[in-house]
Amino acid sequence: MPPEVMPLDTPILFVATTSAKRARAFYGDVLGLTFVSEDDFAIVFAVGALTLRIQKVPAKPAIGYTVLGWKVDHIQDEVRRLAKAGVRFARYDGLGQDADGIWCAPSGAKVAWFTDPDDNILSLTEYPGS
Repeated sequence: MPPEVMPLDTPILFVATTSAKRARAFYGDVLGLTFVSEDDFAIVFAVGALTLRIQKVPAKPAIGYTVLGWKVDHIQDEVRRLAKAGVRFARYDGLGQDADGIWCAPSGAKVAWFTDPDDNILSLTEYPGS
């Protein structure tokens, strides 16, 4: 009889940082995530039912795409809340983003991008009907 296979239904999220102090302040104080632990290798936050491990690295390459994002119900409210906390939202040529930096995708989804202190690109997305 084969051993029971456990489903891979609980992912762990990863990003990298070269400055644990900056990352812990940004993800905890600015974004408001719940701090779980820190050791020599990573800072850990709870993100809903998931875990975010911010890996401590000596150097990291620039990554030109979104590495982590959140689904939100009211993107304009969330963008404005984070902007008040010091988050700067990115603007991309040709997207026609609104005054808050929110882009409306052809599907009707609304997306806004920002970076963490290590230039990891993060996003907020509001889906139609949410």
